[in-house]
Amino acid sequence: MTSPFAANQDATNPTPQVDTTAPSSVVSVPPTLTVVEAVEFERQVRAVCQQDPPPHTVVIDFSATTFMDSSGIGALMLSYRACQGRQIPMVLRGVREQVQMVLSMTDLDQVFTIEPGNSDEATPVSPAPAALTAITTHPSVTSRGKRAMDIVGAVVGLGITAVLSVPIVIAIKLEDGGPILFRQVRCSWMGKRFYIWKFRSMVRNAEALKAKVQNEVEGPLFKNENDPRITKVGRFLRRTSLDELPQFWNVLMGDMSLVGTRPPTPDEIEQYKIPEWQRLDVKPGMTGEWQVNGRSTVKKFEDVIRMDLNYQENWSLMYDMKLIVKTILVLFSKKSGAS
Repeated sequence: MTSPFAANQDATNPTPQVDTTAPSSVVSVPPTLTVVEAVEFERQVRAVCQQDPPPHTVVIDFSATTFMDSSGIGALMLSYRACQGRQIPMVLRGVREQVQMVLSMTDLDQVFTIEPGNSDEATPVSPAPAALTAITTHPSVTSRGKRAMDIVGAVVGLGITAVLSVPIVIAIKLEDGGPILFRQVRCSWMGKRFYIWKFRSMVRNAEALKAKVQNEVEGPLFKNENDPRITKVGRFLRRTSLDELPQFWNVLMGDMSLVGTRPPTPDEIEQYKIPEWQRLDVKPGMTGEWQVNGRSTVKKFEDVIRMDLNYQENWSLMYDMKLIVKTILVLFSKKSGAS
């Protein structure tokens, strides 16, 4: 797979155009909005917002656009914030079906004001599950073989979870009497939000205490190897990765895969630069490059990005199986750390 960084703009996908002759500035989006085009698009919108006096409205013309990946979503969000910073309304116009499906899937159609355009294809729709297969940001997303492997693995994993949950539940309850499970909002493919499930490994008010814990990782990722919020039972669960067993349910539901990228939190992706959104072009996984390459020693967010993009470039069903085998070996070694 060729890295999206290697893409070049050409006559078929021109640079975003800006019309500032009217009170409303119109930014025309090119036919595809991937990482290279997204960076230029966001720069154009930011420049429009910085005009003095500012325009009454910033109109994003999507009438020529038929494809948008995660980088395009990131560019839209950053552009929206730039407009909000100057209190300028931002309107999407002429949104075609393919782009509308992405906006609906990620609930961004509830965030942006969307107006009809001149194009006959610019018709807002609600995406059907089958229609979403047309949005191919990465081969793994539509791979039937990968999905079959996920379903089989999830069913087996849930069976193992049912057996191991008995002592785990007893241990958690005996320690502090708190909830057994912990759920947290994470971001899946294209930034779609879902609840990730884990056996609770922290104190009950962990989220309220987060601000008091030092982040040991550079960048948006939050991590502290000796996080004081982790309970005694939780430390064992994390060291053995038993806390992650409930995620087999997330895999069965299709929000995650057995193998993929690390699932980020909404707070994390709000700090992303446009190229970093590429990691959302695939489903997050229970394991992946970061899991088998020393997740407890990763101290830089750029290393996580590098491993995630490396996974995307090298992906195949055999590569997934290789990472699953490596994960099992890591879990039974002394080098396995807590995430």
